[in-house]
Amino acid sequence: MKGKLYLIPTRLGDNPPLEVLPLSIKKIIEQLDDYIVENEKTARRFIKRVVPNKSQPKLRLKVLNKYTDASELPSFLKPCLEGNSVGILSEAGCPAIADPGADIVGIAHELDIKVVPLVGPSSILLALMSSGLNGQSFAFNGYLPIDKNERKREIKTLEKRSADLNQSQLFIETPYRNNQMLADLAATLQPNTKVCVACDLTLPTEFIKTKSAKEWKNNTEDLHKRPAMFILHKK
Repeated sequence: MKGKLYLIPTRLGDNPPLEVLPLSIKKIIEQLDDYIVENEKTARRFIKRVVPNKSQPKLRLKVLNKYTDASELPSFLKPCLEGNSVGILSEAGCPAIADPGADIVGIAHELDIKVVPLVGPSSILLALMSSGLNGQSFAFNGYLPIDKNERKREIKTLEKRSADLNQSQLFIETPYRNNQMLADLAATLQPNTKVCVACDLTLPTEFIKTKSAKEWKNNTEDLHKRPAMFILHKK
């Protein structure tokens, strides 16, 4: 019998894991010794926080990040073919959402390995839930261009798409550029376009506000180095 592939959510910040993760996460980590992770050091730290008495030397971790050769990926699921279950751990939030885990999940389906998604926090859904914007039709766009002119063109494109489709447009930015992103949104969007900023989700410093682009021009909240999700919606 083949093992299963568990998609194991992690915290969005450095709060105690079981404050935001269900007990089912702890139970699965107690069972597994094989993991596919983005970063071995942080994965081991997370596992130790969730199950302190778990043997670290027995853990077998495969690293999956943007530098991993695609030809290596099928071998990461070898334990499943031998009858042992494997867990995928993201650096933050849910695996295979805006990270390379989706490639492994695709291979698991090809190999007829059962994929088991576990419940946990997703910054995309938490931000959308709390935005007051359209949660019936939405799109996640990842990162916008770094070049200032290209970024402004993309912001305008997303605004038009939102108006044409009545669709919320979600995106993220490297945390140290958050303040500039918000300033660009306020300067580029039409004054009445709604913008939600949701940062430090699930943490004591959580900040979630939805305002018009015009109102964000007077922003006083410092978003520097705080993981954030941006949502715009134009009616």
